[in-house]
Amino acid sequence: MEGGRGGKRWRFATPNLAVAAAGERSIQRYLLQLHACLDEHGPRPVIPLSHGDPSSSACFRTAPEAEEAVAAAVRSGDYNGYSSPATSLPARRAVAEYLSCDLPYKLCTDDIFLTSGGTQAIEIVMSVFGQPGANILLPKPGYPKHEAHAVFHRMEVRLYDLVPERGWEINVEAVEALADENTVAIVITNPNNPCGNVYTYEHLSKIADTASKLGLLVIADEVYGHLVYGSTPFVPMGVFGETVPVLTLGAISKRWVVPGWRFGWIAICDPKGILKETKVVDSLRSFRNLTTGPATFIQGAIPHIMKNTNDEFFRKTLELLKETAEICFGEIKEIKCITCPHKPEGSFFMMVKLDISQLSDICDDIDFCSKLVKEESVVLLPGRALGMENWLRITFALDPPRLKQGLERVKSFCRRHQSRANMLNISASAKVEPHFGMSKS
Repeated sequence: MEGGRGGKRWRFATPNLAVAAAGERSIQRYLLQLHACLDEHGPRPVIPLSHGDPSSSACFRTAPEAEEAVAAAVRSGDYNGYSSPATSLPARRAVAEYLSCDLPYKLCTDDIFLTSGGTQAIEIVMSVFGQPGANILLPKPGYPKHEAHAVFHRMEVRLYDLVPERGWEINVEAVEALADENTVAIVITNPNNPCGNVYTYEHLSKIADTASKLGLLVIADEVYGHLVYGSTPFVPMGVFGETVPVLTLGAISKRWVVPGWRFGWIAICDPKGILKETKVVDSLRSFRNLTTGPATFIQGAIPHIMKNTNDEFFRKTLELLKETAEICFGEIKEIKCITCPHKPEGSFFMMVKLDISQLSDICDDIDFCSKLVKEESVVLLPGRALGMENWLRITFALDPPRLKQGLERVKSFCRRHQSRANMLNISASAKVEPHFGMSKS
């Protein structure tokens, strides 16, 4: 490439196309574009209904036991050095015991790899399986970092649909049709981001049977594990480890409301030892040795955090999420151009369908979100960021008064942009139940 002084040829000036392709899948890219539309000197504070970080609201502050454990670890002076077996072993043991409470078998410390949050867990797993010719099955809609890291490692991504009319269940028949001899794994997210659904035991069992039949590994993203407040209980995918090998990705970021502490894990839920026999465990260990892990003082605090956090903290968090989910679902029902096909039961998101035909000067979901943030200082995530055009993801994990205020602004925006023809018909026509079907990937 020619450039610089005197037309000198710089040998490092060729862009990395894999990085560019992965970056296209980033939620952050869309949020930066939206924030560029904000009037920073506007009279109203920004209300973020777009990101998965409840810690910005005082009502979602983490447990005092967790804060005290971190402070004690720092004050002890024992965790100022690099991570070592002496620091990581107690943390791995604590995670193994924590996860084993919900499984029909016990995990040991060798089954646990510590990571710097859930994102690094995704990165490590995709790195291990990212080989030329391999493909992986990912959900649509889904969490974009799964796809970004798969693309970066040059894996072919095959998307299977989550069906809104069936509570965002996996289209298992479509999964079978997508898989071939080069398919290495299927990723599931439960409780679900971005849809807010929770899979039943029966549905997870069907997924396990299908994956076993196809010879696939199941990668279970359970970062939102136990954040459930509906009628469907949380069932870890590892429960079906006797049927199919499972790699569980988890973190303390959501349940303990501390995404900035960057502590996560990969758990090998494979009582039959298939992943050890096929050298997957060796590959995970080798790659893990190339990277850094969580901060040592967080590792030092983990045994105390997991053992001593009062159940009352978890109960109050779930009560608050149930309240804000009810608020969001109820307010959305009053907005004619937005419809939610399934009431959230877990995590703190919902996916809603945007009916562009009812808006006079909005062309798609990105246009909707851009004008909304400019006019109302409310940030929503366009569905395009998740592979779903003319859908929106709404985050409701913030204090109820601010959530209500944000949704009132969304209502005002929609009324203001309502098409003239629709306004003439609004008094005569009842709201028609929409069809939420999606085109095939």
